[in-house]
Amino acid sequence: MDLINLSQAKVFGGWHKQYQHTSTVLNCDMRFAIFLPLKATPASPVPVLYWLSGLTCTDENFMQKAAAFQKAAELGIAIVAPDTSPRGEGVPDDPDGKYDFGLGAGFYLNATQEPWKKHYQMYSYVVDELPELIEAHFPVTSVKSIAGHSMGGHGALTIGIKNPDKYVSISAFSPICHPSIVPWGEKAFRHYLGEDKSSWQQYDTISLINQYPVTTPILVDQGDADGFLHEQLKPETLQAAAQTHRVPLTLRMQPGYDHSYYFIQTFIGEHLAFHAQHLNQHSA
Repeated sequence: MDLINLSQAKVFGGWHKQYQHTSTVLNCDMRFAIFLPLKATPASPVPVLYWLSGLTCTDENFMQKAAAFQKAAELGIAIVAPDTSPRGEGVPDDPDGKYDFGLGAGFYLNATQEPWKKHYQMYSYVVDELPELIEAHFPVTSVKSIAGHSMGGHGALTIGIKNPDKYVSISAFSPICHPSIVPWGEKAFRHYLGEDKSSWQQYDTISLINQYPVTTPILVDQGDADGFLHEQLKPETLQAAAQTHRVPLTLRMQPGYDHSYYFIQTFIGEHLAFHAQHLNQHSA
């Protein structure tokens, strides 16, 4: 599979690079970014943290705003950030042009409904196609973790929980914890998956915790000044489900913080250290 290098910049001794490739899963050209620390060489490959961004974002938001590279370089972790949805000519968008559905809002699921299902297969892209591509072309190992913000926090939690053999740790900032009962999730799930709400449960963190034993360690940070906290995010549902089922979850409510990348910048170092601990355990 051909990779087109769109840009590259040296940072903290390593490299941030942006690539385009043709996705057979999504039936369009896709873009992703990768940070490779100085320690990453063919003779000494490094583990990978996959980062999933939120509504309206691309591969660029986290890489430019999260201030993650210095700590990742120090820890010897690669970071991969895919786009948040398929894009391009012929990829359908929200008919009303709203930000919370369609382009930029793939919700990390596999759509089953027309006209979405041809392109909106972000679950399979993140879990299968992208890691295969990354591991084939870059000096990284198959040991990986997953993290994300908001819609991407939802993606990280659901993907990590459903694939305990693939990800050694999970973290999230401000995740949509219970998408099947909040406006963002209801809108997306109804369009992508149809009216049968039983089909929604495979992409709902709370439903997954209620169905499957979860042993993967999880770290979640949520700002208590987040404007989306009560209507869209509902971290209390995650805390309750995790307590009931003894999930290894650390949920931290952070006073005064909102939904922005200033919040992510503040705690991203702690998230990277959390992942490094588990990545290194499994790399030994």
